[in-house]
Amino acid sequence: MKKHVSAGLVLFRKEGGEFYFLLLHYLGGHWDFVKGHVEGEETLEQTALRELTEETGIQHAMIYPNFEEKINYNYYHEGQKQDKDVLFLLGETSERNVVLSHEHQGYVWLPYGQALKHLTFENAQNVLLAAGRYLGIS
Repeated sequence: MKKHVSAGLVLFRKEGGEFYFLLLHYLGGHWDFVKGHVEGEETLEQTALRELTEETGIQHAMIYPNFEEKINYNYYHEGQKQDKDVLFLLGETSERNVVLSHEHQGYVWLPYGQALKHLTFENAQNVLLAAGRYLGIS
């Protein structure tokens, strides 16, 4: 079974002293963060920023150092079991306008506590908990 590696981005913006996190509504119905396959010789940071622009239209984000959370899961593609690692980075933007790609059906900017409840999967919630600890908000 081939291992697939993706990079993801826990993206937030600050407004009025509050942290707002970007969640995307995937076509499969779940809510999650920006993420996508590492292509060629890309670094995780390059992949995360490319996927951010492709999936949301957001052009600028600052990646925070020393934050990397890995999740692993299996899924089926064309009847074959796939093993996937997603390494999440943490980023901040001042942009709030989102232009969704064809991969998503909606998005929200939510305060930390609401974002935690809105995420579909426990592993994504754990990534956000780690981001909250890193940022000193949980």
